[in-house]
Amino acid sequence: MPRFIIAPDSFKGTLSAAEVCDIIGEAFACVFPGADILKLPVADGGEGLSSSLHGILGGRRVEAIVSGVFGEPVKAGYTVLPDGTAAMDMAACAGLPLAGDRKNPALASTFGVGELIKDARGRGAERILLGLGGSATNDCGIGMAAALGFRFLDEGGNAVEPVGRSMAAVVRIVEPENKPDVTVTAACDVDNPLFGVQGAAYVFSPQKGADPAMVKELDAGLRNMARVIREDLKKDVSAMPGAGAAGGMGAGVVAFLGGSLRSGIDLVLDAAGFDALLENADAVITGEGKMDAQSVRGKVPAGVAKRAASKGKPVIAVCGCLGEGADAMRELGVMAMFASGSAEDDFEAIQKTCRPALYTAARKAAEYVKNNRNIC
Repeated sequence: MPRFIIAPDSFKGTLSAAEVCDIIGEAFACVFPGADILKLPVADGGEGLSSSLHGILGGRRVEAIVSGVFGEPVKAGYTVLPDGTAAMDMAACAGLPLAGDRKNPALASTFGVGELIKDARGRGAERILLGLGGSATNDCGIGMAAALGFRFLDEGGNAVEPVGRSMAAVVRIVEPENKPDVTVTAACDVDNPLFGVQGAAYVFSPQKGADPAMVKELDAGLRNMARVIREDLKKDVSAMPGAGAAGGMGAGVVAFLGGSLRSGIDLVLDAAGFDALLENADAVITGEGKMDAQSVRGKVPAGVAKRAASKGKPVIAVCGCLGEGADAMRELGVMAMFASGSAEDDFEAIQKTCRPALYTAARKAAEYVKNNRNIC
């Protein structure tokens, strides 16, 4: 009997990665009765990294009360893995859904992320895996750093409020006497630089509530932060791939914590022993809510497809919708793509019909596999 690996991301706002696995798995089991189906819900560094690693490696979930997007208290959970590593999503306290109708990256802060890191260190964690992505913020991580004792001063020597709009006013960074003794690896799902037309402000802040004027203001702030970081901390993050992740948090992790950036999907796939699992697989099914040009730049389907292609395994994508640039995924080894809807569909309607629509798309994918003699 054929053996399939189902390894999708969540469909943001509708279905978790585990739910996507179940629906696609049901469709393939119907077309291939008795098939060996391995479900592997994964994440790429945005929301879901913590729960994905928990599902793969085990451990325990803990919670802490920290500052939310605009300073309000929120309950944020993360996973303590069996080896004591803390795996957390910055979106747990700085995520876009927490901003509600008040989306404003000029006022949003990552302060709660720093508090979450302090909580994990207080519980004995010496290593932290931090999922970047899904944030409401664009502050270069100065909020996180402020929570850990850094001070950001303006021309008058006054500490600025650690939010996005303050970045342009920073002229000096004062490090704390005792920086957190913890190793931080940040999982990224993008490779965007810190500033410029492909940077954090121009690419991501509009979806966080920024108008054109705010985009320019935030980009100028990020440019200033790169300069001050270079002068005061002796680190150059200006052209670093992934520096623009999560509103510049990629740069912040490296600059303020001495951390490193890594492809989130590679981190998760390594934890799952994905390469070994591929050995006996006939095909891999992956997917995400919207597959488009961004998918190629470090998203789950790209990471899964590259690994599978390196082992000569065919890859099929089942997505919520296909956007501009999705065809580029074929260059990474994706043989065929199936969508349960289109980008023009009403979101409220999608929420009501997403499960049966995904099942229908997955059935089509399964039939495609069945009829393609080069796969099974």
